[in-house]
Amino acid sequence: MQEELNRIRENCLEDLKTVSDMKSLDDIRVKYLGKKGVLTAALKEMGKLSKDERPVIGKLANEVREEIETGLAGKKEALETAEMMAAIEKEKLDVSLPGKKPSEGNLHPLNIIINDLEEIFLGMGFSIAEGPEIEWSKYNFDYLNMPQEHSARDLQETFYYNDEVVLRTQTSPVQVRVMMDEKPPLRVISPGRVYRADEIDATHSPVFHQMEGLVIDKGITMADLKGTLDMFAKKLFGETVQTKFRPHQFYFTEPSAEMDVTCFKCGGTGCKVCGNSGWIELLGCGMVHPNVLRHCGIDPEVYSGFAFGMGLERVAMTKYGINDLRLLFENDMRFLTQFK
Repeated sequence: MQEELNRIRENCLEDLKTVSDMKSLDDIRVKYLGKKGVLTAALKEMGKLSKDERPVIGKLANEVREEIETGLAGKKEALETAEMMAAIEKEKLDVSLPGKKPSEGNLHPLNIIINDLEEIFLGMGFSIAEGPEIEWSKYNFDYLNMPQEHSARDLQETFYYNDEVVLRTQTSPVQVRVMMDEKPPLRVISPGRVYRADEIDATHSPVFHQMEGLVIDKGITMADLKGTLDMFAKKLFGETVQTKFRPHQFYFTEPSAEMDVTCFKCGGTGCKVCGNSGWIELLGCGMVHPNVLRHCGIDPEVYSGFAFGMGLERVAMTKYGINDLRLLFENDMRFLTQFK
């Protein structure tokens, strides 16, 4: 009996050396310690032993069981450790490899232009004013010296809600509201979305953006207007840009002018972009008409001022060399990601 127990122990320990997975380990446990296991069967024979042999064989049997159980537990721990290390190695992150750079968004070119213009004019002492896009026609037309017979009030030119309410065609109504609500001196810019009944093509859209500026104070002259806009152009396009003012007619300014800047493509020598003139039209401007000042409760005998307005799409197209306005509204990522 003693020899059989020792043989069982040696055989089990030898079998444990070849175990490579949990299933094989459990098979060995059942083989030796299960209800029909080798050690269990051997212990059932102890009833045939004499009274003197039973204590000796019983002690040996307990030692063999403990050794087998210790061997099984040790092998189980070794297998679990090996499985965990294999999983760690499989999931290992090599921190020395370069990471995947996430895709970064960027501002729309119109937002870039708006930010640039606001920074320029804020640096010149202007403040920013805003107003409603759905506007009373009196603010959009009447107070700006545009009577009923003015062409801009034609149904083919303007989106009307009714006879008295329109989608604003310019941000000039914001200037009217500022002049009515505040006292001179005034120095404001008013960026925003405007609407006109235009067909969509390379240079027109029924929805576009404007930024207008207004200065009202005592002793303001055309020289102040030209100096301000010349400085603005140089800040936006570079110190080498030149400006040119051409006479024009606007109902809300007198005298009025359009300002051109030297062509971004040819630098003023003449090319297809500028029609070989060397100049590109940028904005309209002029001295605020006395009638506009009177409508807003400002005495034109005491105060004078100038105003200017520009299409932001035109400014963006001029600065970045964009030849089709529709690109600014089509959300083509191939186009928009160029402005990072």
